[in-house]
Amino acid sequence: MPGTGRTTPPRPVDVTAVLPRLAPLARTATRLHPRPGSPSPHHSSVGGPPLWPAGEPWPYCAGPHVPDGNPATSPQDVRLGRRIRAAAESRPPGHPRFTPEETAVLRRISAGHPWPDGPVAMLPVAQLYARDVPSLRPPGRADLLQVLWCPFDHPPEPKPRTALFRRSAAAVTDVLTTPPEPAVVQSGGYVPRPCLLDPEQVTEYPDLMELDGESRARLGNWSTWQAAGAAPDAYYEPAPQEFYRNELSVAPGWKAGGWTRWGLTDPVPRVCPACGTGMAPLLTVASAEWDDSTRSWSPYEEPAPTPPSTARPQAATPAMVQLAGGYDLQLYTCPAAPDHPHVDLIQ
Repeated sequence: MPGTGRTTPPRPVDVTAVLPRLAPLARTATRLHPRPGSPSPHHSSVGGPPLWPAGEPWPYCAGPHVPDGNPATSPQDVRLGRRIRAAAESRPPGHPRFTPEETAVLRRISAGHPWPDGPVAMLPVAQLYARDVPSLRPPGRADLLQVLWCPFDHPPEPKPRTALFRRSAAAVTDVLTTPPEPAVVQSGGYVPRPCLLDPEQVTEYPDLMELDGESRARLGNWSTWQAAGAAPDAYYEPAPQEFYRNELSVAPGWKAGGWTRWGLTDPVPRVCPACGTGMAPLLTVASAEWDDSTRSWSPYEEPAPTPPSTARPQAATPAMVQLAGGYDLQLYTCPAAPDHPHVDLIQ
């Protein structure tokens, strides 16, 4: 498993001591901790080259790809723009942010490209080996999960069309070395930056909105926490249930398995339309690894921002994925039909 390792700090409170009825609801999630690197097809990765059989057709999206009034961009321009901005951020204070040549390139990039009028090659989003993410529980002999998406929104929601593939890594003896790329994408947020992973297992509990009314009421009562000797910081005294939501229940960021984080959307049952079987969270594609409310989930190894009030977008969004509205993309899978995921946008 590549990488230097990422360690999530222990949760500040054992929530099962506050509300014992939560203990049977615990689930193991695997935080992926994507960080920029140079993955190969034999690595678990985000945005890296997949272990794709040379003789297997590459997936394309037939559309429709309906223009949204903005020009499209190209994956090459997305990567070039990122390199230019990274170079600008490394320059000492007092120097011009961009050179004249960089400014000219950024102007050209911002002009964009026409939208596609035909099928679009899908982009690799994530590749996960079961050796790194045991919670995948792959069916049969499959030990590799690959997720690709079309880098354009597909109504009725502003989300990419997603395809999932499971295969046996040992069966891939001739690897496709140069997968097709789309000529254009809707936005740079749909082009993941290649990242290696540092998988880490953590324990999660249901989002506050998935609990029954009595449990929510008890978590919202300050005296419940005091009686357990686990009262959170006084900041949460007016609404201690938010302490549970932010710091004790669902980990933010890229992960496999676990529970779903809900927000503006109410939780609804996820049932397979083919067989009626309940579906379980498979993979969370996150727009950020944490935010101000979930900062306690950032790994020990992650440098603190300097000064403390300064946001570090490069750290919080290492894969450079940005979905509409800052949403997360939640993939669910059916045990009876694991290759046909259900996809939701979650904020």
